Amino acid sequence: RPGPMENIPHYIRRKLGEEKIDYYHESLKTLLFDTYGIIIYQEQVIEIAKILGGFSLAEADLLRRAMGKKIKEEMDRQKEIFIQKATEVGIITKDRAMFMFEILEKFAGYGFNKSHAIAYSMISYYTAYLKAHYPVEFITSLLNLDINDTDKFCTDDPNQENPYEELLLNNNSGKNLLSVQSYTHLVCQTCNINS
Repeated sequence: RPGPMENIPHYIRRKLGEEKIDYYHESLKTLLFDTYGIIIYQEQVIEIAKILGGFSLAEADLLRRAMGKKIKEEMDRQKEIFIQKATEVGIITKDRAMFMFEILEKFAGYGFNKSHAIAYSMISYYTAYLKAHYPVEFITSLLNLDINDTDKFCTDDPNQENPYEELLLNNNSGKNLLSVQSYTHLVCQTCNINS
């Protein structure tokens, strides 16, 4: 995601011990420990609002949602609430509350739900593994996902040759699916390889 991506170099340097880790406040150390002081997940934004601002879970979620939608009027309102509540809680000063709100605002707009991040990383890992170790089966499955959408595979440009077009338009499987054998045959034909 764009927001957290700018912190990748900081994350790496902090992980390697080349950069000092800043947790913004001692009370956030446990929360930000696993991410080396960098706010990555939406859940971290919610917890920071709860810890520093004394927000309830519902109030913190409203804050996170407002930051994600970037509606100026709502953001201004949430900023006032956060600064007032954080000052009342007394863990941080008003100036520090303003600073923390800016930090939260920056990350919350691009923050990612942690469970989604984990699921996407697992899918990415499995996809990369299958592509590396079973390339023919992998590509065949990808083609089969959109087999009926010939726009993705076929072109209207008579000068542009598409090796998949004939196979897709003359698919004799009767199931509108490609087999590994038919895909392998096509690749071999295209690359002049004996199958």
